[in-house]
Amino acid sequence: MVSYFRQGIVLGIALLAAGLAQAQTRPPVGGVNSAPGAMIFYVAHGAPDSCGPGCSDWIAAEGSVQWDTYKRLLAILDRQNGRKLPVVINIKGNSNLNVAASLGRILRDRSIDAVVAATEVEACSGKSEEECFALKRPGGPLDAKEKPSGTACDLACVLVLAGGVHRSLPTGSHVVLSGMAIHNRLAPNVSAEHRESLTSIFTDQFRRYLGEMGIDHELLDVAVSNAGGGRYVEIPASEWSRLHLVTQ
Repeated sequence: MVSYFRQGIVLGIALLAAGLAQAQTRPPVGGVNSAPGAMIFYVAHGAPDSCGPGCSDWIAAEGSVQWDTYKRLLAILDRQNGRKLPVVINIKGNSNLNVAASLGRILRDRSIDAVVAATEVEACSGKSEEECFALKRPGGPLDAKEKPSGTACDLACVLVLAGGVHRSLPTGSHVVLSGMAIHNRLAPNVSAEHRESLTSIFTDQFRRYLGEMGIDHELLDVAVSNAGGGRYVEIPASEWSRLHLVTQ
């Protein structure tokens, strides 16, 4: 992570994006300070070539990006004994954009590919979300299949996806960007002046980050233009290649 992202995580200051998908109601994945619905990672196993040519295993990333999510990503990557499994992203709920960018940097540093899709675990069929969460929490592997069609990718998703060496958005995916808001989990009352200053600082950081990842910062400009307005703008699939959001 770059230093300011790290500082923001430590201080509890974050730039948040409103989530498109409904936040999950399952128990927290971390300790008492972990938010319900925080991102969980587990290894999924599918049929031959189910995640690409020669690929049958991937790391599912599900839930909202929270202040400590990067720790769990590092942990599951370290357990793969050198295997560079692609990460399949399915973000749900409001997410911390600072940490989302740090996840993207981790993926790039580890030379990991990224895909946007939902993962359907066979053993979860007919079970409640809480029961399914209990199956996923140990980290897998779990027999599963990707469900690419209809998955939404918000700004947090874009920041994570950006880190992938190879990036893909299957047909039927939706890139939908909203505005951003400053939040301090340790001291919620951030003054308007401080909020404006921090938003500017973080926006510049994200713009440089996207450039470093090879993605046109026009995507971020769309989100900035919608800040505070509660509006959503969908980036059509015909623009994904031009903006270098996808590599294949």
